[in-house]
Amino acid sequence: MSEEKVDAPAISQPVFPDYRVISLIVGCAIFLEQVDGTVLATALPTMARDFQVSAPAMSVAVTSYLLALAILIPVSGTIADRFGAKRVFNSSIIVFIIGSILCSLTHSLPMMVASRLLQGTGGAMMAPVGRLVILRTVERRHLISSMTWTLMPAILGTLAGPPLGGFIVEYLDWRWIFYINVPIGVLGYWLVRRYIPVVECAVRPSRFDWPGFALCSIGLGCLLFGLELIGENTDLFHSVTLISLGTASLMTYVWYAKRRVDPVIDLTLLRIDSFRLSVISGSLMRITQGAQPFLLPLLFQIGFGFSAVRSGQLILATSLGALLARGFTTRILRWVGYRRAMVYNGVLASLGYAVCAFFQPTWPFWLMFGLLVCCGAFMSFQFAAYNTVAYEAVPTERVSTANSFYTTLQQLMLSIGVCCGALILKFTMALANNAEPSRLNFSAAFLIVTLISLSSTRWHRAFAHDAGHEMSGHRQRSNDH
Repeated sequence: MSEEKVDAPAISQPVFPDYRVISLIVGCAIFLEQVDGTVLATALPTMARDFQVSAPAMSVAVTSYLLALAILIPVSGTIADRFGAKRVFNSSIIVFIIGSILCSLTHSLPMMVASRLLQGTGGAMMAPVGRLVILRTVERRHLISSMTWTLMPAILGTLAGPPLGGFIVEYLDWRWIFYINVPIGVLGYWLVRRYIPVVECAVRPSRFDWPGFALCSIGLGCLLFGLELIGENTDLFHSVTLISLGTASLMTYVWYAKRRVDPVIDLTLLRIDSFRLSVISGSLMRITQGAQPFLLPLLFQIGFGFSAVRSGQLILATSLGALLARGFTTRILRWVGYRRAMVYNGVLASLGYAVCAFFQPTWPFWLMFGLLVCCGAFMSFQFAAYNTVAYEAVPTERVSTANSFYTTLQQLMLSIGVCCGALILKFTMALANNAEPSRLNFSAAFLIVTLISLSSTRWHRAFAHDAGHEMSGHRQRSNDH
């Protein structure tokens, strides 16, 4: 009897609202995070003047938020299991709103850092727990479409952020960057209470792993903070020290996790083929994706001498491409299947950024814009495939742990991509004895990060031929013929 009660909360129960409603509500929470991050980047120079500090010093306002993400994302699944995914998701929105209000009231950099840490505490729970809500309430056959609906508001956030930030800085006070989070957050809180169902964890949460949490927090926090410092061209000694400390902590955690039954990040999930292959191939691809937003603005503004406005217009093309890709992702996966789609599209996504190595300032604007739209579309399709097939064979009772593991690696690999882009650029500049990066330096950087993502082809080919067929419907389509 007890086992039947454990299996009762099946994700296909008809009492749940339409998966599109759930997906859009989760997507709106991610939209809130994306807008906040992209708008803040535009306002940092203005904030630096108000706080009477140098512009580079304001980078700590960004890294403090990333630090909170690194510390709390690994335990987001455990917290959701213990207190309920809906309750934690709604609480994270409240914490994010409070953090935003405090950010708008600050008058010094230390106060801003403290407020951003609190804001990051809410942000660390919103995206992972929101995805967990989807994984627990949406049937697997609707999972691809659900992830598509979720990511569309997030992509709109990246599109709206830069022009909105420019408008606020130009015509309003920078504090409005944080004020606009309040009405959006309040609406999100109401929607979650009204439409998100209560789904209890299928198994009783295990005892919290405090030693594992400490090792992961130190390791990921130091590693992400060190990588961020490298990407911002700050003191190399401090960056290497933080990265070394972070690496040592994570290696200690791997040793520790093998000897614990219920670690905070369960490395035994890597024994599941579809999850392991998604983690490895997705990590390699995300290195290239992480390097792109670092390299492209520098190429356009330093290498080509374009204005910030023209550079921003070109960079927005990748977000537009990602938005367009959502319209045909489900149909292509149903038509050709996961394995074949990831193999061929992975090559196209990698080579798309290789094309950036050959950009010239004399090329027509429309040509570069169109190529970057294609880059964004190919990458968006690839990540949509990873984000769904990863959970295909994960047992229901381990979904929250798998989600925390996967989300943590996403954040880590994107930061490593920034680090790789910065290091390659510095290395090629040193070889050429350049004080400023030249077009040739940028070309080398794009080609090298392309090779990194191309190496994922080996792992794409290792997927089973019927991987993801239950979600995409490809098997049923083949049987009908």
